Amino acid sequence: MTQPQPQRNLIVIMSDDQGPWALGAAGNHEIRTPVLDDLARRGTRLDRFFCASPVCSPARASLLTGQIPSSHGVHDYLDGAHVGSGSRDHLGDLPTLTDALADAGYRLGLSGKWHLGANDVPRPGFVHWYALEGGGSPYQDAVMYRDGTAEHVTGYLTDVIADDAISFIDAEHERAEPFFLAVNFTAPHKPFAGQHPDEFTDLYRDCAFDTCPQEDPHPWLQTLDGAPIGGEADTREALIGYFAAVTAMDAAIGRVLDRLRAHGVEEDTVVVFLSDNGFSCGQHGFWGKGNGTFPMNMYDESVMVPFIVAAPDLVPSGRVCDELLSAYDLPATLLDLLGLDPAGFETGPGRSFASKLRGESSADERPIVVHSEYGPARMIRTRDRKYVHRSPYGPHELYDLVEDPRERRNIVDDPDRVDEVARLRRMLHDWFAEHARPEADGAALPVKGSGQTRPLDGDPLGAFGPPAWDGAAATLMP
Repeated sequence: MTQPQPQRNLIVIMSDDQGPWALGAAGNHEIRTPVLDDLARRGTRLDRFFCASPVCSPARASLLTGQIPSSHGVHDYLDGAHVGSGSRDHLGDLPTLTDALADAGYRLGLSGKWHLGANDVPRPGFVHWYALEGGGSPYQDAVMYRDGTAEHVTGYLTDVIADDAISFIDAEHERAEPFFLAVNFTAPHKPFAGQHPDEFTDLYRDCAFDTCPQEDPHPWLQTLDGAPIGGEADTREALIGYFAAVTAMDAAIGRVLDRLRAHGVEEDTVVVFLSDNGFSCGQHGFWGKGNGTFPMNMYDESVMVPFIVAAPDLVPSGRVCDELLSAYDLPATLLDLLGLDPAGFETGPGRSFASKLRGESSADERPIVVHSEYGPARMIRTRDRKYVHRSPYGPHELYDLVEDPRERRNIVDDPDRVDEVARLRRMLHDWFAEHARPEADGAALPVKGSGQTRPLDGDPLGAFGPPAWDGAAATLMP
């Protein structure tokens, strides 16, 4: 079947480690995000969008492939060689959203973080490639790769990425073909303190930070040199840096959107904003995301992310959708929203929710359930329950999200919940049995949140290192 020639451009803007709470439009009265708040007013905000894994690389791989980590095989943030002959494209020959867009006639551009291997080599279909060397970087001293050639940049990285994105828009806006642009910021990923321009840090010098209270240390808290592994020794300076990073990114996004308006292509462009994974800045007594604790956690602060989409005359303005939706749904959804065939990304767990974005009634009768995973830690979440299973020994968790929305009381051992736990466990098992591939299944991997050096090769210990715990020694938080 011949597909219609697409008319709309697509820009996907991704932040790095932004908690779902770190957005003014989501109800945070302290953080300043006027550009994103306005984008939400002009579009639709998803209030319950979940990442497929609460850590960078597997989350990003799922956003591009529509597959879960136990299908695409990326289970932790990628470590080891990021560029050069020792690196490898971890997506390999897996079909991706960008492949489908290239096949549909889009011209593709990347500005910012890739972190899926072979960061120096443009992926197929990209006519513009400006990628961060690794998975993280100081904000004033970064190495970027432009079409395979290294560039050492000393400018403020958030602005460097935005400037490059603007140059792509300048070059592409008059072409007949539509364009796709990935603007992948490193903000607000650490380092935090002393990294951001004074005009942004000064905004938070007197902030009370009531929106991220520093709770008692979590029993599973991971530390490095006495500080939370996802944070820094000076907690207040880290909070100032985190909030400043978000606000500086917001301003940079404003410059990108302004360029769309200046060229008269805003009305023809779908703009999506989201983060790769969530983040806690003291909530639950730790800093970080899934690997901010060990065993790895699946709290909503880690597995939910902000999500906004704006598309004039296509997506209703000022709407908030609170349905449970997932990263593995995104490729099919964006293709469908652009008028392209989503079927190639609906053979696994993903399904297009473009009709929900358009505000249409839908015949989709799927149960409202989402899943996430991080090695042997797996989650099933319904509207009112969350069950976390850790193979093979536990500890397992069950939360009643109606009575306990902040996930403070684990009731998995409540004798009155035996049947409920069994039902959720069976649902979880059946879902992963359907969608995981045996050669990429992470259920038995000793993933410990310290990096994945290479793809699965039949030797899990070689891929992830030795087990860090046996399950029996871990204790549940009160």
